[in-house]
Amino acid sequence: MMLLIPAVAPKAVAEKERNVMVTIVDAPPPPPPPPPPPPPQDTPPPPVKNLSPPKPSPVPPPPQAPVVDVPEPRPNDIVTPPSPPAPPAPPTSIEASVDISSKAMNPPRYPPAAFRAGIQGEVILIIDVDASGNVTNVTVEKSSRNRDLDRAAMEAARKWRFNAAEAGGKKTAGRVRVPVNFALN
Repeated sequence: MMLLIPAVAPKAVAEKERNVMVTIVDAPPPPPPPPPPPPPQDTPPPPVKNLSPPKPSPVPPPPQAPVVDVPEPRPNDIVTPPSPPAPPAPPTSIEASVDISSKAMNPPRYPPAAFRAGIQGEVILIIDVDASGNVTNVTVEKSSRNRDLDRAAMEAARKWRFNAAEAGGKKTAGRVRVPVNFALN
């Protein structure tokens, strides 16, 4: 269905033009938002009381022990125990006390961790040897500055055997200084 609408407004409506005057009034601005409530005030913690340790009750003085007269010992009464025998004196010269030629002096095993890390060094050991040529004590005189190298040198030295030095045709205990070099070639 089709509706036909005239393109021109009817005369009666066109003549009744009205003048309308519009006044624009700005609306009052909205009231500002209320201020936020004040933050709660921190109440100071109650003051800390300094507690002093309890005062000890007075202790009565200990009772006096009876005085007993003890006669002073006379020089004849004092007996001194015999002194223990003195240990053998260490040799005066380290190198001269042991024949450095060894019966069994296998080189130490290079520690795997030090080998992988490329660590090298020299350990100087002082080795005490008994009259049979057995090692009795090993100490580090100069460290390589690596604990693994020092330990490996000491472990190897404990297994060594030396030709004991002779004094007056008799084998004697002594000491020897041995450098142990760990080098990567």
